[in-house]
Amino acid sequence: MIKGKKITLRALEPEDLDFLFQIENNVDLWEVSHTQTPYSKYTLKKYLENAHRDIYEVKQLRLVIETLNNKTIGLIDVYDFDPKNKRAGIGIVISDKQERQKGYAAEALNLLCNYAFSHLQLHQVFAAIGLENTSSIKLFEREGFVKTGTKKDWNFYNNRFYDELFYQKINSEH
Repeated sequence: MIKGKKITLRALEPEDLDFLFQIENNVDLWEVSHTQTPYSKYTLKKYLENAHRDIYEVKQLRLVIETLNNKTIGLIDVYDFDPKNKRAGIGIVISDKQERQKGYAAEALNLLCNYAFSHLQLHQVFAAIGLENTSSIKLFEREGFVKTGTKKDWNFYNNRFYDELFYQKINSEH
């Protein structure tokens, strides 16, 4: 468990099945997560049964974002974990729109970056953000991520192509 001032990042538990089902099947989030079809509860239950596997084995880590009064509000992911090149991607979602703009995502991102740099010994973390996702762009830029590239016409949804921005945060200590 990684504890901050407003939130805690914790491992997935079997009790998170309904929350995970809600997020993974929210079509409003599909363009960000590159999801094409709904997930069944059975599939997500199997995923939860394997969520304890080591990041070095599965190359990813998903943590639950929880308020200090134990309200589950989102997820933060480490993906494309590459220990040889000391880098990984980060994705984040605060599912309840009422819980956005309260500093939870910023604290979660800060906590996870600190964890990635200190415990996983990463040199850099990165994020791929759709050009139209202005709130995520502001979040990552506020947390020290720098835009280093644009992937033109990278994602297709709503019957058109969208650019995707590439952000990096490099740890100068490694």
